[in-house]
Parts: sequence; structure tokens; C-alpha cells
Amino acid sequence: MSTYRFRRLNAAVARFAALARSSWRALRGQPLRIAALLGVLLLSAYLLYLDFTVRDAFEGKKFALPARVYARALEVYPGAKISLNDFTGELARLAYRESPEPREPGTFRRELQAIELTTREFQFWDGPQPSRTLRVRFDGKRVSAVNGPGEGKAAVDIVRIEPPLIGGIYPGHNEDRALLRLDQVPPALIEALIAVEDRKFYEHWGVDPRGLARAAYKTVTGQGVQGGSTITQQLVKNFFLTPERTLTRKFNEMLMSFLLELHYDKNEILETYINEIYLGQDANRAIHGFGLASHFYFDRPLEQLELHQLALLVAMVKGPSYYDPRRHPERALARRNLVLQELARHERISQEQFIAHKNQPLGVVPRAPVGTSAYPAFLQLVYRQLRRDYQESDLRSEGLKVFTTLDPQAQALAETALARRLAELERIHRLPAKSLEAALVVTSTQHGEVQALVGGRDPRFSGFNRALDAERPVGSLVKPAVYLAALEQPEQYTLATLLDDSKLVLRQRGTDDWEPKNYDKQFHGEVPLRLALVHSYNVSTARLGLALGVDLVVDRLERLGVDRRLTAHASSVLGTNALSPYEVAQIYQTIADGGFRTPLRAIREITTADGRPLQRYPLRVEQVASAAPVYLLTRALQDVVSEGTGVGLAQYLPAAELGIAGKTGTTDGLRDSWFAGFSGDHVAVAWIGRDDNQPTGLTGASGAMTVWGMLMAQLDPEPMLPAAPEGVEVVWIDPATRLRGDAKCEGAIELPFIKGSAPRETAACAGAVTKTKGWFRRLFE
Repeated sequence: MSTYRFRRLNAAVARFAALARSSWRALRGQPLRIAALLGVLLLSAYLLYLDFTVRDAFEGKKFALPARVYARALEVYPGAKISLNDFTGELARLAYRESPEPREPGTFRRELQAIELTTREFQFWDGPQPSRTLRVRFDGKRVSAVNGPGEGKAAVDIVRIEPPLIGGIYPGHNEDRALLRLDQVPPALIEALIAVEDRKFYEHWGVDPRGLARAAYKTVTGQGVQGGSTITQQLVKNFFLTPERTLTRKFNEMLMSFLLELHYDKNEILETYINEIYLGQDANRAIHGFGLASHFYFDRPLEQLELHQLALLVAMVKGPSYYDPRRHPERALARRNLVLQELARHERISQEQFIAHKNQPLGVVPRAPVGTSAYPAFLQLVYRQLRRDYQESDLRSEGLKVFTTLDPQAQALAETALARRLAELERIHRLPAKSLEAALVVTSTQHGEVQALVGGRDPRFSGFNRALDAERPVGSLVKPAVYLAALEQPEQYTLATLLDDSKLVLRQRGTDDWEPKNYDKQFHGEVPLRLALVHSYNVSTARLGLALGVDLVVDRLERLGVDRRLTAHASSVLGTNALSPYEVAQIYQTIADGGFRTPLRAIREITTADGRPLQRYPLRVEQVASAAPVYLLTRALQDVVSEGTGVGLAQYLPAAELGIAGKTGTTDGLRDSWFAGFSGDHVAVAWIGRDDNQPTGLTGASGAMTVWGMLMAQLDPEPMLPAAPEGVEVVWIDPATRLRGDAKCEGAIELPFIKGSAPRETAACAGAVTKTKGWFRRLFE
């Protein structure tokens, strides 16, 4: 309550108290008159309280508007990577309608290799974009041209399709509405509303005595319970009072209606009613007001509705659930026609109009309600990032528009891959149905934008979000941090350096001996550092981590993206620390971007309800690791996929040819199955496990990697072709001697080295070949 309004209330109370004292002195010794005076004073005090309640609500902010959250806006331009089918799917998510002549906003026509459409106008962060009619041509999986409608029209460089609304951050009772001014409301709707709900609206003072008497008579005579409430009374009931049916509530309703009419004109009351009235339920979201109801039932703004559609909305005022046109179309049709009949009876429409509109179908769009959001896991991430900068009350009442990074196409593919593969794994491994749980996070390689996030096998479940909150041991996913710490010391470690993979027993006072073992139960003697990572050998990795120092390894993890302190135990170098899939995605995002840490973000921009720019979330980049050692690490992770534990990805996509880099992860007892990897344009992390922490029987390769591969095959990833940074040279190595070789040495391999760290000596095989080449060269000179 404002200071001014508080002072005004105090002044009114003081005047009332002064009047009461003077009246008391005048009537002292007259009991009946005193009782009457007390009654009048109490009633006056109560009226004062009601008056203040009514005026405070109407002169303050009437409505709490939720923050509206949008997915990314699809950008269409020549060369854009999107197929005709995917573009059609995007239009379907936006509820575009097919039309033989798509000139109305929100319509399209599909042709053999093109789509003609008319976009809707939209207020973007950087200004409004008007509705445009366009022709988009496709060549395979890419856009080949964007032009105006018809042949020979001017080319369009780029156009944004309006972003899909994916949810909101709602007030206490999940109320949602789209506010309208009275001059935006079609006159036909106002006429229908008054004809059906309150024919004396412009004549009464909030209460219609005849209407009350008529309702009372019909109720008493058994003709059904009749309301008799005016529009003003309905507004008071919805705005101030509980829905209980008692004489006390009815008395309050009548008093407050009178007070409302005393202070405010009819138009302001009517405008508030039009925005407040409850008109339906979208799962756990309440639909209030005709503005939002128009979109909810017809997918059109109110001003574009025809008379019979407006009549249906007015018909639903009496009982939105009982007359729900999707669940009870016959009831809704009968009630709508009654509204049309009332308009004709009061000569608001002609008989011809009545017959024409009475014969029209309901015209409701058939899409099923999806609740507060179809993407609850992603919305939780958005909400958490918003809470860093905004108060709870602002998010739930100011009508902010939040533009996010969600790619609905990637999200749909992630949900499908996860659900399908989990069912297959349960069947193959004879696990109880729905015993496995999972999470997926997909980001863009260079920008750190979260494109998809699945919090469990039921993507519509708004409870526990495993992608953000399931902290599970990460197993071998931690190994890249160990090897990066080593490769940052090129004077000691290169990809060709031999590591000891013999039995290790670490004895520490006060705790059990630690004896790591390899997955294959074997020891491999001396193995090159590259192969120790490629085949995910635990023992050689443990020895390397201990030699580097556990604190150093933990520090690298935190530099790569973990924003909290991790414990530093010997077993930490083999992934006993618990992280969420989202935290793992941040680590691999940094590796994929060459050592540049880009904090993962789900939000791009925020505007006010009327479209004024409020805040932007730009790309923030910090170099946390040198480019050269990260490049060496990336090459080794690509070898994981081409010849190591990730070789099974070849069943889903040509991973080796695409240069996919990744790492499997499996924890003790086969409780957690992980895979993290990246292509040229996507980073993705998959986790599979059980909520009760029981064994799954799945390794990283047999479980999570298969989900990852199924998803990535559908995303059609760009190749991962990192350019060698300055300070890196590629050298042929002879595997027998680990000296410099060349292509003629048996089994020779090209490896990148930080300059100055490659072997200086040349293997005999290379020398012999070199001499032979020289002999032939001299022979022909």
C-alpha cells in the first residue's frame, strides 16, 4: 500500500472516530437510540472497509501478469541448415494453418520443394517485425532461397519466424491472461455479453433488483437455482470473494458492487471484467479473459474472430468446464446458438445473420492442452537463471518476455531418442519396465547455448530434474581433466609418453587400501598416454593422476566449469566425485571450444510486457586452458570414438569421418552409464541410471552412448575439424621405438605435439626410407 493511500485511510478513520465520539455524547442515557447508532456506526465502518478494499484493488495494479517464456526464433536465410519437413514441423509448433492462399498471418501452403507462408507480426528484442508473405525454397537439408510471394520476387536476406511460446512463470494460482483495452474488443462481443449476462448493465448501480427477484422466484418455485448476478457482481465475486454460496458472501457482493459503481464508470468495470473472467483450464494453467481465450480456443487474436466464434466465448462464461467445446461440443454448440438467438431477439443481428452463423461449426482448434509448459525441465533452468537478476514478484506479475535458447526440434529429437532407447535397453537386458531413468543436455559448441534439456524419461514431469539435480559419480568422464593437466606439461608428457599400467595398491593411514582395476581385469604394462585415454585404462590413469597431484586434477575440473569446491581424494582422479549432467556439459563445452569457457546459458534477452528491451545475456568467454594442450586432448578424444571405447558410435552415424570426440563413463557396480561428446556444432551429455541407485548392468558404451548416438544421428551434426593452433606440430611416430618416423614405418601414426616436445631422434625405419628416397633422387638428377 502506498504512503499516500495509507494516510488517506488514517484520515478517514480519524473522521469516523470523531463522529462517533460526538454522537455518543449527544445520545448518552438513551439505550435504544444508542443501539441504533452503534448499528449505523458498525455498518458505516464495514462499508468504509469494503470501500477501501475495492478502491485499493482498482486503483492499484489489477492483474498479475506471468513472465512469458519463448523458444529461440528460427532464422531463415539461404544456406540455413533446415529441411522442408523440419520447417513444416516448426510451423506446426506455431499452430500455422494450411491454406490454398496463405495471405492471412499464421497460414502456409506446402509445395514440392517450397513453402509459401505469411508470418505473424512480432515484437522482438531489437524492435517489431511486421507480418510478411514469403516463399522459402529448399534443396535437401538446406534453404536454397527466400523470396517474396510469386515468381521473380526480390530475394530476402534473412527473416525470423516468431518464436514458439513454451511456457510462463505464473502467479500463485497459475492464472494466465492477455490484457485488452476496451477499444480492442469487438463491439459484437460486448453486445453479446450484455444481451446474455446483464441486459441492464448500463442502467443499474451494480445490482439489478428485478434480476434478483426473478432469480429468487425461480429458485423458490423449483425452476432451478438462478444466479441473477450482474456483470459488476460477477466481477466482484471473481476479483474479491470466495466462490462459496452463503448469504454473507452475497451481501458483501452486493455492497461491493454498489461501491464499485459509485467510484468507477461502466467502461472501466466492463474492461476489467473482460480481462478477469475465467474461461477455461489448460492443465494446471487457468485461462482468464477473452484475449487469452481467443488464442486458446481459436489460435487467433480476438479482433479476428467471426460472430459465431465470439458467441461461443460468451456462451462459456456461464460454465467454462460444462460448456468446454473440446470435451462437450454438443453442449457448447447449443449454448452458442442460444447466445446468437438472444442477439437476434434484441435485434443486435439480423435474422439472416443468425441463421448463417448458427449453421457454422464451432471452429475450435483441436490441439490438446499442454499445461503450464511442455518443457518443464528447461523452464526450471530458465527460472534459476532469472532468479539471479529478478525478484520473485517481478517474474510472476510484471509480464516480462523471456527469449531463450531452446531449439524445439533438438528438444523433440532428444526426448524421442531417450524414451525409445530406454525401452529397448530394458527389454534387451531384462530389466523391469520403467526402472531406468535418464537425462540429456544438448548445447551449441561455440556459443554455450542450451538447445535441449531432458530431466527424465517422462519429459512432461515437472518434479525432480535429473539433468540439473541428479548428482552422480561421473566415472571415466573425469579422465580428460587428468590428461589435460598432464599435456599442459609438455616437457614431461606428450601423447606418446609411456604410462605404467601395472598393479597399484595405495595404502593410506586411517582408510582402506585403494586398489584400482581396469574394466577388462587386465594390466597392460607400459602404454602410450594416448592409448591409456582411448581405452580408458583406470590403473595408468590413477598413477598419472597421483603423479600430477589430486589437487591439480580437481583444480582443472573446476577451471573447466564446475562452480563448486570438489573433494580431493585419490579416487577423485577416477571420477568418484558426483556431478550433474548439466555440470558435465559445462566441462565438455569448454573442451569443445578449445579451452574457452563459455558459461552455459538458457536466456538470450528479456523485454518488458510492451516490448521495451530490459536485459541482454551476451556471450561471455574466458580462456581457462591453453589452446595447444586442449587440441591434443581433443585429438585423443576423437580417437576414443574411432578406435577406443566409443567405437560403437559407428552403428548410429559415421562418427570417425565426422571427427566426433567423446568419452564413455561407467561407475562401480554398473550403477551409472555416461557418455559425453561433441561435434562441430553440438555438445551433448547423456546419463542413464536408477533413482534407487541399484545396478543397471550398463556400461557407458552399452547404455548412455547408444542414446547419444541415436540423438546425434538425427541432429545431422557438422564435422569436428579443429585447426591446429599456433605452437603445435604434427609428427610421424614409429610405435616400435616411439621415435620420429614416417608413413613408411610399419604402424606409424601421426600425432600432434606442442613444439619442442616431440622426439628429436629418428627411428631406423624412417632413416632407411629417407636414404632410399635420397638415393633415387640423386640417381635421376
